[in-house]
Amino acid sequence: MGIKTSKLMVVIADRLSHFASKGEVVERYYNPGDLFEEVHLVFINDDEPPKKAAQKMVGNADLHIHNLPLPSFLRTLGWQTQLLKPWISEGVALAKEVDPSLIRCHGGFLNGLLCAEIKKQLGIPYALSLHINPDEDMHGRTHTIKERLVSMAIHRIEETALRNSDRVLPVYQPIIPYLERLGVTKYEVAYNVINPKHLRKKTSYSLNSPIKIISVGRQFKERNPEHLIRALKNLPNVKLTLVGDGPLHQYLRQVSKEQKLDGQIVFIKSIPNDELCTSLPNYDIFAIHTEYWELNKSLIEAMLTGLPCIVNRRKGQAVPELNSSLLEIVENSTAGYQDAIARLISNEDYRVKVATAGLKHARANWAPEITEANFCRIYRELLGNSESHVDS
Repeated sequence: MGIKTSKLMVVIADRLSHFASKGEVVERYYNPGDLFEEVHLVFINDDEPPKKAAQKMVGNADLHIHNLPLPSFLRTLGWQTQLLKPWISEGVALAKEVDPSLIRCHGGFLNGLLCAEIKKQLGIPYALSLHINPDEDMHGRTHTIKERLVSMAIHRIEETALRNSDRVLPVYQPIIPYLERLGVTKYEVAYNVINPKHLRKKTSYSLNSPIKIISVGRQFKERNPEHLIRALKNLPNVKLTLVGDGPLHQYLRQVSKEQKLDGQIVFIKSIPNDELCTSLPNYDIFAIHTEYWELNKSLIEAMLTGLPCIVNRRKGQAVPELNSSLLEIVENSTAGYQDAIARLISNEDYRVKVATAGLKHARANWAPEITEANFCRIYRELLGNSESHVDS
């Protein structure tokens, strides 16, 4: 199925071992459609991910793992390009040795700067995916001087990485305004590939007893499900499972205790994604809180399952992909969540209507087979047009 003698190099800033430890490993994520016969994962850190997890993410390709640890922020005076030259040279030499057909970069960090330099020197095209709107979710959320300095450095690097990419792939529409502000024109929304094997369609909308709600997400200020917890105070026949960990985890346990909801709340710090996706149809409702301008991954999974979903109305602009015909959009308040839950519980026809509308839309736009095929198409297009030019 792959292109003859094709090689893909993927330059990664994250620590794959961290995702593997939480069971967040998606099959063929780095090699959609088994398009490439050989995949080289280049980590710009010292990560040594479990071989089994890494292999799962490249499918049937021959897997090669390389480490290219970054020099420190201080040693390079805030990642100044001149002081990064030895590290960049090492990365270019590795790319020359591997000789990939295409390079894939996740995020616009220093891995993106390296990809731009490889393209400049060797003419190898690269695609760069962007997973947040940095104006909203990073540069706009700095608090300390150190955070601001790091943010400024990343922004400078990011501009070079994005402007020179052969295709920038924002993973949802709220990222587009950031790209347009920078003058990036070669972009295309490419939604993340969600678990391709373990998502199952919900077959019955008869309610459990007690009624089962699930909420999934890291527990910190911008994703604080406190109002969702408090909403259960007046919903005695409802049980809420909270999957996630974070700085607010103990605080949320305390809220549950103070509200005398211990019998109604189940806290689970982590579930492997395969297991989570398999279990979703057993629940009645999915609900989250997020202030991020994003299309939440766990929300997509729930909609693809056919669960009726509840999400808060964020403080800023609305997410273009979501509207009240697809799910319940509520005020981030105890009353907001309580009313939505009660509405979905009390009216089965309405519950089914919301769930099926969300499912139909999700299947048409975010089904794994659709998003994976889209990445294959994009990669083929880039492989067919490797003319390169890099802005200095």
